[in-house]
Amino acid sequence: MRFKDKVVLITGAAQGIGEATAIAFARERARVALADLNLDGVLQVKEKIDKIGGETLALKVDISNPAMVNEMMKKTVDHFGRLDILVNNAGIIARGIIEDVTDEMLDKVLSVNFKGVFYCCRAAVPIMKKQKYGKIVNVSSITAKRGDNTTAPCYGASKGAILTLTRSLARQLGPFGINVNAVAPHAIDTPMMKYWDEKKRKAVIESLPVRRMGKPEDVAHAILFLSSDEAGFITGETLNLNGGYLMD
Repeated sequence: MRFKDKVVLITGAAQGIGEATAIAFARERARVALADLNLDGVLQVKEKIDKIGGETLALKVDISNPAMVNEMMKKTVDHFGRLDILVNNAGIIARGIIEDVTDEMLDKVLSVNFKGVFYCCRAAVPIMKKQKYGKIVNVSSITAKRGDNTTAPCYGASKGAILTLTRSLARQLGPFGINVNAVAPHAIDTPMMKYWDEKKRKAVIESLPVRRMGKPEDVAHAILFLSSDEAGFITGETLNLNGGYLMD
């Protein structure tokens, strides 16, 4: 049990990668704070974890609101007494060409996908510095590395900003015992991919050396590794999770 009694906060925990990650941590006896704008969703995840004997806290939060993020951190520490691991998974997707991107869409995507991650890190770092220990894993995307022609350009840009933030924080926080890394998924079978029709799915699968879609659990296992003490000498890195589509 690598994470027995560790306290983990996961944003976007109501479904997909966030849900799979929360359950994986709980199976290793971590105590998990489940945060999402969808409170009904996190309560359902909480119920699943309760059935396997896990300890959880369900929180409704809009990570684009810094006051709500600060309150989320306070409630987590008040409930569990500390914070060991932060998984910044919450995000939204936008599609279209640049001419389709309104000012409102641009602001929303950047506010959730980049500012939200920034706010969560900013709120968590003082707690981790005081402990002289912490692990932060940011969920980015393959679009951060190669761009994309179907998602809106602001989506890839927001995910790219996460990678730069990850490297900058890794440099600043390493001396305080805090590791900061990221994962860059692609072709993961989550509710966010429901807009893919069968033709698109088949084409994507054929483009992958492993010849299958990724599962949320594939990403969860990687997040757990980066959150573990086994990865104590890894910081500022981005782990590709794309079935071999992009190798760099």
